[in-house]
Amino acid sequence: MKVQGIDEEIKGVIFDMDGLLVNSEKLYWDANIQAAKEYDLNLPEDTYLKLAGTTAKDMEDFYHKHFKSAKERDDFIKRTDDLVWQWTDEGKLKLKSGVQKTLDKFQELSLPMAIASSNYEDVVEHVIWTTGIRNYFKFHLSYIDVQKGNIQPKPAPDIYLLAAEKLKIDKKNLLIFEDSPTGVKAAKNAGINCIMIPDIIEPTAKEKQNATMICTDFFDFLKRI
Repeated sequence: MKVQGIDEEIKGVIFDMDGLLVNSEKLYWDANIQAAKEYDLNLPEDTYLKLAGTTAKDMEDFYHKHFKSAKERDDFIKRTDDLVWQWTDEGKLKLKSGVQKTLDKFQELSLPMAIASSNYEDVVEHVIWTTGIRNYFKFHLSYIDVQKGNIQPKPAPDIYLLAAEKLKIDKKNLLIFEDSPTGVKAAKNAGINCIMIPDIIEPTAKEKQNATMICTDFFDFLKRI
């Protein structure tokens, strides 16, 4: 596959998941707001935007700042996760604009596809089966691969390098799709071309520098092939 603005032929594709393929970041944001009200945190609603696609350290700093104990933090996280799981089963989790058409197009072009997500294994499985996209992908990586493989999470390049290794495709012939600054940085660190499709966080000058290109949605990207 040839993509405008990229010299090398694309022979494989790696996707992030949350906020890119599905609208889960918005669901997590809503769940954080609801859980915070239940726990009387009294934080402005836009506070939780800092959790979208952030690094593990930034997330830990957030929890340390706003929670009195590890138990209170863990209860809040579980409540958030339970709400998103429930809403997923209720049909509130949706594919993002242009995702279905893009997956079909890449399948038509016989491009091998994989997911490299920072989320937990059971959540990734739940999402890809619920949305009906599981069979488009050769494999998926999740946080369990970070733990088992003793590799660093995004923005380290490790999970994308592992995906490239499993796809058996040279980095120069791969394309990564990401929505978050942390994910774009991980792709940059891996030395792999990255298309950023922003979700609930608008790209800054840094993302414009790190991403190969920024598209408004997958339909916008499809115009470039």
